[in-house]
Amino acid sequence: MATILDGRAVAAAIYGELAVRIDALKKKNTCPKLAIVRVGDKSDDLYYERSLARQCGKLGILAETIVLDGDSWKERLPQTVESVNRDNGIHGCMVFRPLPEAGPEAEVCRLLKPEKDVDGMTYLSLAGVFAGVGMGFPPCTAEACLEILDRHGISLQGKKATVVGRSLVVGKPVASMLQNRNATVTMCHSKTGNLARECRGADILVVAIGRAEAIGGEFVAPGQTVIDVGINVDGAGKTRGDVDFAAVSPVVQAITPVPGGVGSVTTAILCRHIVEAAERKAEGGPQ
Repeated sequence: MATILDGRAVAAAIYGELAVRIDALKKKNTCPKLAIVRVGDKSDDLYYERSLARQCGKLGILAETIVLDGDSWKERLPQTVESVNRDNGIHGCMVFRPLPEAGPEAEVCRLLKPEKDVDGMTYLSLAGVFAGVGMGFPPCTAEACLEILDRHGISLQGKKATVVGRSLVVGKPVASMLQNRNATVTMCHSKTGNLARECRGADILVVAIGRAEAIGGEFVAPGQTVIDVGINVDGAGKTRGDVDFAAVSPVVQAITPVPGGVGSVTTAILCRHIVEAAERKAEGGPQ
Protein backbone atom coordinates (compact mmCIF):
# COMPACT_ATOMS: atom_id res chain seq x y z
CA MET A 1 0.00 0.00 0.00
CA ALA A 2 1.25 3.48 -0.87
CA THR A 3 2.55 6.01 1.60
CA ILE A 4 -0.06 8.72 2.08
CA LEU A 5 1.31 12.21 1.45
CA ASP A 6 -0.68 14.04 4.12
CA GLY A 7 -1.52 17.56 2.98
CA ARG A 8 -3.10 18.51 6.29
CA ALA A 9 0.18 17.86 8.12
CA VAL A 10 2.08 19.94 5.54
CA ALA A 11 -0.43 22.78 5.94
CA ALA A 12 -0.16 22.65 9.73
CA ALA A 13 3.62 22.97 9.49
CA ILE A 14 3.29 26.00 7.19
CA TYR A 15 0.78 27.66 9.51
CA GLY A 16 3.13 27.16 12.45
CA GLU A 17 5.93 28.89 10.56
CA LEU A 18 3.65 31.71 9.48
CA ALA A 19 2.52 32.43 13.04
CA VAL A 20 6.11 33.37 13.93
CA ARG A 21 6.50 35.58 10.86
CA ILE A 22 3.16 37.33 11.42
CA ASP A 23 4.10 38.03 15.03
CA ALA A 24 7.36 39.61 13.82
CA LEU A 25 5.45 41.78 11.33
CA LYS A 26 3.01 43.00 13.97
CA LYS A 27 5.91 44.04 16.16
CA LYS A 28 6.82 46.32 13.25
CA ASN A 29 3.24 47.67 13.17
CA THR A 30 2.38 45.73 10.01
CA CYS A 31 -0.67 43.46 9.85
CA PRO A 32 -0.92 41.34 6.69
CA LYS A 33 -4.17 41.99 4.82
CA LEU A 34 -5.94 40.19 2.00
CA ALA A 35 -8.63 41.61 -0.28
CA ILE A 36 -11.02 38.97 -1.62
CA VAL A 37 -12.92 40.08 -4.73
CA ARG A 38 -16.04 38.05 -5.48
CA VAL A 39 -18.50 38.50 -8.34
CA GLY A 40 -21.94 37.15 -7.47
CA ASP A 41 -22.66 34.46 -4.92
CA LYS A 42 -21.68 31.07 -6.35
CA SER A 43 -21.84 28.40 -3.67
CA ASP A 44 -18.28 27.16 -4.31
CA ASP A 45 -16.92 30.71 -3.96
CA LEU A 46 -18.87 31.31 -0.76
CA TYR A 47 -17.67 28.04 0.77
CA TYR A 48 -14.01 28.76 0.04
CA GLU A 49 -14.36 32.39 1.11
CA ARG A 50 -15.65 31.35 4.54
CA SER A 51 -12.91 28.74 4.89
CA LEU A 52 -10.18 31.19 3.87
CA ALA A 53 -11.49 33.98 6.10
CA ARG A 54 -11.62 31.57 9.03
CA GLN A 55 -8.02 30.46 8.47
CA CYS A 56 -6.81 34.05 8.05
CA GLY A 57 -8.54 34.94 11.32
CA LYS A 58 -6.77 32.10 13.14
CA LEU A 59 -3.41 33.36 11.91
CA GLY A 60 -4.07 37.05 12.49
CA ILE A 61 -4.30 37.99 8.80
CA LEU A 62 -6.96 40.59 8.01
CA ALA A 63 -9.37 39.59 5.24
CA GLU A 64 -11.74 42.01 3.52
CA THR A 65 -14.33 40.78 1.01
CA ILE A 66 -15.42 43.04 -1.83
CA VAL A 67 -18.60 41.78 -3.45
CA LEU A 68 -19.61 42.87 -6.95
CA ASP A 69 -23.08 41.94 -8.12
CA GLY A 70 -25.84 43.18 -10.39
CA ASP A 71 -25.43 44.41 -13.95
CA SER A 72 -22.69 46.91 -13.08
CA TRP A 73 -20.06 44.39 -11.98
CA LYS A 74 -18.08 44.63 -15.24
CA GLU A 75 -17.75 48.40 -14.89
CA ARG A 76 -16.90 48.20 -11.18
CA LEU A 77 -14.35 45.39 -11.41
CA PRO A 78 -11.46 47.40 -12.98
CA GLN A 79 -12.13 50.25 -10.54
CA THR A 80 -12.01 47.78 -7.64
CA VAL A 81 -8.70 46.32 -8.80
CA GLU A 82 -7.18 49.77 -9.22
CA SER A 83 -8.36 50.70 -5.73
CA VAL A 84 -6.68 47.60 -4.31
CA ASN A 85 -3.50 48.49 -6.19
CA ARG A 86 -3.44 51.95 -4.59
CA ASP A 87 -4.24 50.81 -1.03
CA ASN A 88 -0.95 50.41 0.85
CA GLY A 89 -2.79 48.65 3.69
CA ILE A 90 -3.73 45.73 1.39
CA HIS A 91 -0.84 43.36 0.76
CA GLY A 92 -2.54 40.71 -1.36
CA CYS A 93 -5.59 40.30 -3.57
CA MET A 94 -7.44 37.19 -4.68
CA VAL A 95 -10.15 37.35 -7.35
CA PHE A 96 -12.52 34.39 -7.53
CA ARG A 97 -12.41 32.73 -10.93
CA PRO A 98 -13.76 31.92 -13.39
CA LEU A 99 -15.61 35.19 -13.84
CA PRO A 100 -18.93 35.14 -15.70
CA GLU A 101 -17.19 36.52 -18.81
CA ALA A 102 -13.68 36.07 -20.16
CA GLY A 103 -13.06 39.71 -21.14
CA PRO A 104 -13.17 41.20 -17.63
CA GLU A 105 -11.01 38.34 -16.32
CA ALA A 106 -8.33 39.14 -18.88
CA GLU A 107 -8.48 42.80 -17.82
CA VAL A 108 -7.94 41.83 -14.17
CA CYS A 109 -4.93 39.75 -15.23
CA ARG A 110 -3.54 42.86 -16.91
CA LEU A 111 -4.38 45.40 -14.19
CA LEU A 112 -3.58 43.74 -10.86
CA LYS A 113 -0.07 44.49 -9.62
CA PRO A 114 2.00 41.27 -9.54
CA GLU A 115 3.30 42.13 -6.06
CA LYS A 116 -0.30 41.94 -4.81
CA ASP A 117 -1.25 38.96 -6.96
CA VAL A 118 -0.97 36.34 -4.22
CA ASP A 119 -2.93 33.77 -6.26
CA GLY A 120 -0.64 33.89 -9.31
CA MET A 121 -3.29 34.88 -11.86
CA THR A 122 -1.71 37.86 -13.64
CA TYR A 123 0.32 37.62 -16.82
CA LEU A 124 3.41 39.07 -15.12
CA SER A 125 3.20 36.53 -12.29
CA LEU A 126 2.94 33.68 -14.79
CA ALA A 127 5.81 35.13 -16.80
CA GLY A 128 7.86 35.07 -13.61
CA VAL A 129 7.08 31.37 -13.16
CA PHE A 130 7.90 30.45 -16.76
CA ALA A 131 11.11 32.49 -16.76
CA GLY A 132 12.09 31.30 -13.29
CA VAL A 133 12.79 34.85 -12.10
CA GLY A 134 10.54 35.06 -9.04
CA MET A 135 8.36 37.95 -10.23
CA GLY A 136 5.09 38.06 -8.28
CA PHE A 137 3.83 34.73 -6.94
CA PRO A 138 3.18 31.38 -8.63
CA PRO A 139 -0.34 29.93 -8.67
CA CYS A 140 -1.02 28.52 -5.21
CA THR A 141 -2.16 25.05 -6.30
CA ALA A 142 0.90 24.56 -8.49
CA GLU A 143 3.20 25.58 -5.64
CA ALA A 144 1.28 23.30 -3.26
CA CYS A 145 2.21 20.30 -5.41
CA LEU A 146 5.92 21.01 -5.04
CA GLU A 147 5.54 21.86 -1.36
CA ILE A 148 4.11 18.40 -0.67
CA LEU A 149 6.99 16.75 -2.51
CA ASP A 150 9.57 18.85 -0.66
CA ARG A 151 8.06 18.34 2.79
CA HIS A 152 8.02 14.58 2.26
CA GLY A 153 11.64 14.53 1.10
CA ILE A 154 10.91 13.49 -2.49
CA SER A 155 13.73 14.70 -4.73
CA LEU A 156 12.98 16.19 -8.16
CA GLN A 157 16.55 16.25 -9.42
CA GLY A 158 16.81 14.17 -12.60
CA LYS A 159 13.35 12.61 -12.15
CA LYS A 160 10.86 11.99 -14.94
CA ALA A 161 7.67 13.92 -14.23
CA THR A 162 4.44 13.66 -16.18
CA VAL A 163 1.82 16.39 -15.79
CA VAL A 164 -1.72 15.56 -16.95
CA GLY A 165 -3.55 18.84 -17.61
CA ARG A 166 -2.46 22.06 -19.30
CA SER A 167 -4.34 24.87 -17.56
CA LEU A 168 -2.68 28.11 -16.52
CA VAL A 169 -3.86 27.46 -12.95
CA VAL A 170 -2.02 24.15 -12.45
CA GLY A 171 -0.73 22.21 -15.46
CA LYS A 172 1.49 24.70 -17.27
CA PRO A 173 2.92 26.44 -14.17
CA VAL A 174 3.61 23.20 -12.28
CA ALA A 175 5.39 21.82 -15.36
CA SER A 176 7.63 24.91 -15.47
CA MET A 177 8.28 24.74 -11.74
CA LEU A 178 9.26 21.07 -12.02
CA GLN A 179 11.60 21.89 -14.90
CA ASN A 180 13.14 24.72 -12.87
CA ARG A 181 13.92 22.09 -10.22
CA ASN A 182 15.72 19.89 -12.79
CA ALA A 183 12.99 17.35 -13.46
CA THR A 184 12.42 16.17 -17.04
CA VAL A 185 8.78 16.95 -17.76
CA THR A 186 6.22 15.47 -20.14
CA MET A 187 3.03 17.51 -20.60
CA CYS A 188 -0.14 15.52 -21.31
CA HIS A 189 -3.83 16.34 -21.69
CA SER A 190 -7.16 14.87 -22.69
CA LYS A 191 -6.09 14.57 -26.35
CA THR A 192 -2.76 12.80 -25.66
CA GLY A 193 -2.40 9.53 -27.53
CA ASN A 194 -1.90 6.49 -25.26
CA LEU A 195 -2.10 8.56 -22.10
CA ALA A 196 -1.75 5.48 -19.91
CA ARG A 197 1.67 4.69 -21.38
CA GLU A 198 2.87 8.26 -20.82
CA CYS A 199 1.72 8.15 -17.19
CA ARG A 200 3.31 4.77 -16.46
CA GLY A 201 6.71 6.06 -17.58
CA ALA A 202 6.89 8.78 -14.92
CA ASP A 203 8.65 8.83 -11.57
CA ILE A 204 6.32 11.62 -10.45
CA LEU A 205 2.78 11.90 -11.82
CA VAL A 206 0.81 15.13 -11.31
CA VAL A 207 -2.84 14.85 -12.34
CA ALA A 208 -4.99 17.94 -12.89
CA ILE A 209 -7.33 16.88 -15.66
CA GLY A 210 -10.64 17.85 -14.02
CA ARG A 211 -12.43 14.50 -14.37
CA ALA A 212 -13.31 12.36 -11.38
CA GLU A 213 -11.19 9.19 -11.10
CA ALA A 214 -10.03 9.45 -14.73
CA ILE A 215 -6.65 7.90 -13.87
CA GLY A 216 -7.03 4.25 -12.91
CA GLY A 217 -4.71 1.37 -12.10
CA GLU A 218 -3.65 0.84 -15.72
CA PHE A 219 -2.11 4.34 -15.75
CA VAL A 220 0.44 3.76 -12.97
CA ALA A 221 3.45 1.62 -12.11
CA PRO A 222 5.28 0.54 -8.92
CA GLY A 223 7.63 3.10 -7.42
CA GLN A 224 5.75 6.18 -8.60
CA THR A 225 4.71 9.23 -6.60
CA VAL A 226 1.23 10.50 -7.53
CA ILE A 227 0.00 14.04 -6.83
CA ASP A 228 -3.78 14.24 -7.32
CA VAL A 229 -4.91 17.85 -7.80
CA GLY A 230 -8.52 17.04 -8.67
CA ILE A 231 -11.50 18.04 -6.55
CA ASN A 232 -14.77 16.65 -7.92
CA VAL A 233 -18.03 16.38 -5.99
CA ASP A 234 -20.28 13.50 -7.04
CA GLY A 235 -24.07 13.24 -6.85
CA ALA A 236 -23.89 11.93 -3.30
CA GLY A 237 -21.82 14.93 -2.18
CA LYS A 238 -18.60 12.92 -1.85
CA THR A 239 -15.34 14.57 -2.90
CA ARG A 240 -13.27 12.55 -5.36
CA GLY A 241 -9.94 13.22 -7.01
CA ASP A 242 -8.90 12.87 -10.63
CA VAL A 243 -7.17 9.62 -9.60
CA ASP A 244 -9.00 6.44 -8.66
CA PHE A 245 -7.42 6.15 -5.23
CA ALA A 246 -8.69 2.62 -4.54
CA ALA A 247 -7.20 1.30 -7.79
CA VAL A 248 -3.96 3.30 -7.77
CA SER A 249 -2.83 3.31 -4.13
CA PRO A 250 -2.04 -0.46 -3.98
CA VAL A 251 0.35 -0.03 -6.94
CA VAL A 252 2.33 3.18 -6.43
CA GLN A 253 4.85 4.15 -3.78
CA ALA A 254 3.22 7.39 -2.56
CA ILE A 255 0.00 9.30 -3.25
CA THR A 256 -1.92 12.35 -2.05
CA PRO A 257 -5.45 11.74 -0.76
CA VAL A 258 -8.59 13.66 -1.74
CA PRO A 259 -9.65 15.37 0.44
CA GLY A 260 -6.70 16.11 2.71
CA GLY A 261 -4.04 16.47 0.04
CA VAL A 262 -3.21 19.30 -2.37
CA GLY A 263 -6.31 21.34 -1.48
CA SER A 264 -5.30 21.61 2.17
CA VAL A 265 -1.87 22.92 1.22
CA THR A 266 -3.19 25.38 -1.38
CA THR A 267 -4.85 27.55 1.27
CA ALA A 268 -1.68 27.49 3.38
CA ILE A 269 0.37 28.61 0.36
CA LEU A 270 -2.04 31.50 -0.25
CA CYS A 271 -1.60 32.61 3.37
CA ARG A 272 2.17 32.36 2.97
CA HIS A 273 2.04 34.56 -0.11
CA ILE A 274 0.08 37.21 1.82
CA VAL A 275 2.70 37.19 4.57
CA GLU A 276 5.55 37.35 2.04
CA ALA A 277 3.90 40.32 0.33
CA ALA A 278 3.57 42.09 3.69
CA GLU A 279 7.22 41.35 4.49
CA ARG A 280 8.35 42.78 1.17
CA LYS A 281 6.31 45.93 1.81
CA ALA A 282 7.73 46.26 5.35
CA GLU A 283 11.22 45.99 3.88
CA GLY A 284 10.53 48.83 1.45
CA GLY A 285 9.54 46.80 -1.60
CA PRO A 286 6.91 47.90 -4.13
CA GLN A 287 3.22 47.84 -3.26
